[in-house]
Amino acid sequence: MPSKRSSQFCILVADDRSDVRLSARFALEDNKYQVHEAGSPQMAKELIKQTRIDLVLLDMNYSRDTTSGAEGLALLAWLQKEELGIPAVAMTAWSNVELAVKAMQLGAGDFLEKPWKNQRLLQVVAQQIKVNGLKKQNQKLQQRLDNNNIQQDQYQWLSPCMNELMLQIKSVARANVSVLLTGDNGTGKSQLAKYIHAQSQVDNGPFIAVNMGAISETLFESEMFGHTKGAFTDAKSSRIGRFELAKNGTLFLDEIANIPLSQQAKLLRVLETGEYEVLGSSQTQFSSIRLISATNSHFKELIEKELFREDLFYRINTIEFRVPSLKERSLDIVPLAKHFINMNCNKYSKQLVTLSSEAVDALLGYHWPGNIRELSHLMERAVLLCRDDRLTASDLNIKTDQQAPSRGVSLPMMTLENAEKQLITQALNQVNQHVPKAANLLGLTKSSLYRRLEKYADLQK
Repeated sequence: MPSKRSSQFCILVADDRSDVRLSARFALEDNKYQVHEAGSPQMAKELIKQTRIDLVLLDMNYSRDTTSGAEGLALLAWLQKEELGIPAVAMTAWSNVELAVKAMQLGAGDFLEKPWKNQRLLQVVAQQIKVNGLKKQNQKLQQRLDNNNIQQDQYQWLSPCMNELMLQIKSVARANVSVLLTGDNGTGKSQLAKYIHAQSQVDNGPFIAVNMGAISETLFESEMFGHTKGAFTDAKSSRIGRFELAKNGTLFLDEIANIPLSQQAKLLRVLETGEYEVLGSSQTQFSSIRLISATNSHFKELIEKELFREDLFYRINTIEFRVPSLKERSLDIVPLAKHFINMNCNKYSKQLVTLSSEAVDALLGYHWPGNIRELSHLMERAVLLCRDDRLTASDLNIKTDQQAPSRGVSLPMMTLENAEKQLITQALNQVNQHVPKAANLLGLTKSSLYRRLEKYADLQK
């Protein structure tokens, strides 16, 4: 028997027979459900309008129409039209496959034949409430993702190279072809993959991202194609693979060059034929996905060294786009910095801060090896540590090319202890004795610097 449930769930039993309603009430209330009764479709509508209902147990045939199910179907159609998000289970004493199919098409989550067994009734009710809860969670998550996409799309690129790239991407986004995004780490390839998905014909489907560099050779098949319970020693439960999760949507394979050579043939097969098998099962599955891949590697070198299959390379790059580094988008550096400042001020509920002219010079003089990812992290950190309404060059804590120390500079000989003391003193002086900022300059945690200050008590005098 299902476990006792909380009384938070309200079930509406809509049936023209009082004995059926009473039987359902006894079974449901014994399992801590609240129960409402309706003797007709019209009464059911009124209760749904006036009362919170979590599930409807709906008789398909009423006294006016005992066999066709037309009255029950009409109520299901009304529920669907009103978009109330209330799950329904159809009930009938007349076993009719055609009627069951019609009910399912109109949104019924299950079909219950009368007279029922209480165990079956309770199982169906619990399952439908759980499924509806998951649907609501998914809807909330999708709304969060949509909000994130809106925030990301607010920034308009200024650099000619990015405007040209976005035009090219938009022109092919709706074509169901494989896209390969290349470029340095941190250039925003994953965000562009999401943009392509949003502009594609499968934008209503899922977007599933996989970091191929994080999947070990032994787990490749399980991660990508799924496995059944008992397929291998540690398979204590079944697992859905990424190809199934991405069905009718987009599968984004990040760092695709890191796929082990031994597993590349398996990926090639599913991309060529659309066929694969879940690990531990002999039944062939069929994939239906839009493929987007990304890498910072050079495929020509990998192919020459026989580390990447040439036929797989041609399969994943029907269209290839190189994403420029941040250095190539110099017109976007300062506007992007301001964009990230605004985002993080909103995120952390901080007063809006601006960039000083010295901070602007520092941003433009830096070479940005980490590209947009580095800029984003740097501005988040600066917003969190800033105490004023204006970010200075010292708040950014970056060295411009002109400020970078020259190689081969000879330092005066001293003990390591004295050298550490001197560095700590210089760092504290540079940030007006602000210990957390000094710790960041020295590459230490705040607690590590405090321990050193306790060790060198003379520094605090």
